[in-house]
Amino acid sequence: MTDNVTLDIEPGTAIWNDPSLDLTTRVDALIAEMTLAEKVAQLYGVWVGASADGGEVAPHQHEMEEPVDLEDLLATGLGQLTRPFGTAPVDPALGALSLLRTQQRIAAANRFGIPALAHEECLAGFATWGATAYPVPLSWGATFDPGLIRRMAALIGADLRRLGVHQGLAPVLDVVRDARWGRVEETVGEDPYLVGTVATAYIQGLESAGVVATLKHFVGYSASRAGRNHAPVGMGPRERADVMLPPFEMAVRESGVRSVMHAYTDTDGVPSAADEDLLTGLLRETWGFTGTVVSDYFGIAFLHTLHGVAGSWSEAAGAALAAGVDVELPTVKTFGQPLHAALAAGHVPEALVDRALRRVLLQKAQLGLLDAGWDPVPPALEGVDLTDPEAVRGSVELDPPANRALAREVAEQAVVLLRNDGALPLSRPARIAVVGPQADNPTAVLGCYSFPLHVGAHHPEIPVGIELPTLAEALRAEFPGSEIVVAAGASVDGPETDGFAAAVEAARGADVVIAALGDRAGLFGRGTSGEGCDAESLALPGVQQQLLDALLDAGAPVVVTLIAGRPYALGRAFDEAAAIVQSFFPGEEGLPAIAGLLSGRVEPQGRLPVSVPRSTGGQPTTYLAARLGQASEVSNVDPTPAYGFGHGLTYTTFDFSELTVERAVAQTDGELRLAFTLRNVGARWGSEVVQVYAHDPVASVVQPVQRLIGYLRVPLEAGASCRVALAVPADVFSFTGRDGRRVVEPGELELRIAASSTDPRLVAQVALRGPARQVDHTRRMHPVFTATPVAG
Repeated sequence: MTDNVTLDIEPGTAIWNDPSLDLTTRVDALIAEMTLAEKVAQLYGVWVGASADGGEVAPHQHEMEEPVDLEDLLATGLGQLTRPFGTAPVDPALGALSLLRTQQRIAAANRFGIPALAHEECLAGFATWGATAYPVPLSWGATFDPGLIRRMAALIGADLRRLGVHQGLAPVLDVVRDARWGRVEETVGEDPYLVGTVATAYIQGLESAGVVATLKHFVGYSASRAGRNHAPVGMGPRERADVMLPPFEMAVRESGVRSVMHAYTDTDGVPSAADEDLLTGLLRETWGFTGTVVSDYFGIAFLHTLHGVAGSWSEAAGAALAAGVDVELPTVKTFGQPLHAALAAGHVPEALVDRALRRVLLQKAQLGLLDAGWDPVPPALEGVDLTDPEAVRGSVELDPPANRALAREVAEQAVVLLRNDGALPLSRPARIAVVGPQADNPTAVLGCYSFPLHVGAHHPEIPVGIELPTLAEALRAEFPGSEIVVAAGASVDGPETDGFAAAVEAARGADVVIAALGDRAGLFGRGTSGEGCDAESLALPGVQQQLLDALLDAGAPVVVTLIAGRPYALGRAFDEAAAIVQSFFPGEEGLPAIAGLLSGRVEPQGRLPVSVPRSTGGQPTTYLAARLGQASEVSNVDPTPAYGFGHGLTYTTFDFSELTVERAVAQTDGELRLAFTLRNVGARWGSEVVQVYAHDPVASVVQPVQRLIGYLRVPLEAGASCRVALAVPADVFSFTGRDGRRVVEPGELELRIAASSTDPRLVAQVALRGPARQVDHTRRMHPVFTATPVAG
């Protein structure tokens, strides 16, 4: 932030360039001097690619849009640069030099010297060549550890900022409603409280580095019918208010987030990009959000081409601007000539342009982009000879040991042990057969927004840029005394079974079989998980289930190791496998983390952020089901999961006991208090995730049987115990009532202290008394935990 700072300013400095003045004064003065064309130019981006030799960026040739003439645009200014690093492989230092030179050109070309704001994807790390590939967001959820994710995001933000990037298009706050949806890997999970707490921590980390975080996708994208990408959303206002909106509420209130991206989808016929009640009424007027709203890529144009609520590009521009969209991304389409035409015809008032412009310029002022003496040289290039690109090449390291160490920490905490009949940890097996399509695949651990798969796949001639060991290599390093034999058996999604015989032969001669199965991340049908890679069922892709069944029949103990972007039904393996290990695209350090769990070097710590289905059908379903959404005698489809939300085993044992309820009855504006003892009664260190679920047996509208209201990760040494106290505000029991307002109702309730949604350990009978009480977004959202070690 540069406001309220007293500096020595050259005489004659324009008001908008004076950082000693408050931001509003500066921005208002600038707007007053701008022509309409200069105003509109700040409201769109241009998709560019950094030069591989350090020269200026070039407009990206995208199949969905005609190329722009950058020279024609720059005289009036430019609002954003889209993905200068994330469009093609480029040495990071030369990319920073390319961006620097382009920013100099942009600033020099317009009357006010305003540079562009540069944004990049950062869903699982800075999406550029050579940057650390961290675990995907579904793995963040599996950690149940917001503090860890905050640390990870701070490192990602620092890497973005030192190369000159201002905004990151993350995190995703969509709550999983149907696991067939291809973008499940990009979400934090199926529970709004888990999504909200983990995503808020990520935003805090990114913003702490000076990078503008972007909430997406606002709102309802993940509730599309049949789990199909971009499909209509048919949920009612109560599901929207109680499931989809709370993570966004929490983030806006607690994280300091400065940007929001609208969703592609329409809800009950109203596209988010044209929803004034959502983007202005709720987000700004009710919640008080003051940052920018940016379009999802091509989302404004889709009002015309896909939604059919605008008859022309001009109408699409006017509808989005009126709804509250401030910036068109990734490139200029509707906010260019079509918006100018609508303004000239009087169909769009200039006041709407000024409203969006003020938000954009305030953000640029916050970032220092309007300051006198603004320097385009990013921290990574300070003190470097910028006249010699070859001297610059290789001077920036985006995957240093500190990054890899944290990537491994996140991966180790995110891997989930679902089943173990005693086979794990492995005890020095003489021969290990690693069988399956993920056995020797170095990119098995990467999600669809990782640079090697998102962009690098289109440039096979370029090295991956980061070290990616395969599972077989990780196991050889973990078990140096064991013979490791490898057989693919099948591809991830192909129909061929020719490799089954060799796979079964390898299994029969082994002491243990590691069945390496899962997904291939990709985009728009080029993978089995990822954006546009939706599934018809939750059966393993291709012939992997048949391969797994053949391995189970081979006779050796089978440890299923699933590396995927969504949960899958595993058939017989749920009952017959020696162990099942689930990981959700755990990043570049994920396979050593899995190998460490198998050996016992790493203690299993992950918990499921999504339920694992027992059957391949029965979707959509999550643990947040009402009574009618669960198994019953009136339907032959049983949606009961094989492993429920929050499930995860350890190599030790935790005991929950000695529940005391200090305050079992509270007023509807009060709080309940209870405490219990948690003991590690096993023989080794471990970490338990205490989960608290609310059960409301009688309410004025149908409620889920239970929902998560709080959690705490508690590490304990063998034999150690602690007393966990819990204060639960009545506000966390609130829900949307029949009149559409959030209410806390009096009545009898249960608080379930649990190891998972399917494993309650202690139950407290509590009650709220007094009148029904309306609450809003300022309500208390969190219980307060206190964990105190018990002596002896």
